[in-house]
Amino acid sequence: MDSHKRSLGFISLAFLFFTCSSTELLIQQVTEGRGIENNSTYNVEAHLGETRAFREERPSSKIVTIAGYSVIKGRFEPYESSVFEAAGYKWRLILYVIGNKNDGGAGHISLYARIEDTESLPYGWEVNVDLKLFVHNPKTHKYLTVTDGTVKRYNAAKKELGFGKLISLSTFENTNNGYIVQDTCSFGAEILIVKPAEIQEKVTFISNPPNNVFTWKILRFSSLEDKFYYSADFLVGDRYWRLGFNPKGDGDGRPHALPLFLFAQGFKENAVATNTWGAVNLRLKNQRNSNHRQLYSAAWYPIRSDYGVGVNNIILLADLKNPSNGYLVNDAIIFEAEMVKVSVTNIVPV
Repeated sequence: MDSHKRSLGFISLAFLFFTCSSTELLIQQVTEGRGIENNSTYNVEAHLGETRAFREERPSSKIVTIAGYSVIKGRFEPYESSVFEAAGYKWRLILYVIGNKNDGGAGHISLYARIEDTESLPYGWEVNVDLKLFVHNPKTHKYLTVTDGTVKRYNAAKKELGFGKLISLSTFENTNNGYIVQDTCSFGAEILIVKPAEIQEKVTFISNPPNNVFTWKILRFSSLEDKFYYSADFLVGDRYWRLGFNPKGDGDGRPHALPLFLFAQGFKENAVATNTWGAVNLRLKNQRNSNHRQLYSAAWYPIRSDYGVGVNNIILLADLKNPSNGYLVNDAIIFEAEMVKVSVTNIVPV
């Protein structure tokens, strides 16, 4: 049988930014504090590994610009930035212009974020960070963004984390690539704290829930008008439902067949309002024997009310009106809805 739907109305750490120019070494540091961002951990092993992409937006936590890259070019000592605040903690950026050989960074720029002033943190502290580091490209007015999709876990044993191979020196120092303009280069960092969720939305499917059968008897059927009629609302699970039909037919069943639909209505008090799964046996009862006309329907019902799912032809009107069939007796018909499965949503601890 066909289905009919009515009333469709359904802390990341990122950006270290450096610039280089002329014979003088000028270091400009721009710091913008950022608050805590609540994100759940994303750690899918199939997607692990460093990724690189370009974006136009500036780093949100720290920008460091070096004017005079040629002065420090080839130096093995790391540059440590001033302390800056991001997401409620203090940090420094650590830059190796010829790479951190202890981290496999030979022949690359290496860049790290180090958490500072940890003495005030409680014993056993851990700070979870989504880390992105950036290299500015003035030629394209964009920032090379480097991340690896994992949450960086800072603790007493690991205070400095980042990327040993941020960008290769051959790429970075090639003036045609645009990372160094007038001996100036820039890097950046963006730090967002990853605070694991403490609660979750749990969807449970209940088979044969309590009070799951609703019966609706329609009297004086022959006098009904050409419009939709609706039953009283009935509660199954956390949601109210109702039946509806047009005695003259609906959709492609009109005017030869009788339709029947189940409509989702509002929610009971204090229920979590979400899409609701409803699986139902819709029946036109045979009033003389057990030869009922039945349709099984299952669908997600949206949050809004008056969304109906059902069938345009649960029975042909000619068969309905045939008195020997037993469906129309004393000018009355009986519909029944048996809710065989519904979803219930709750907010619970993780």
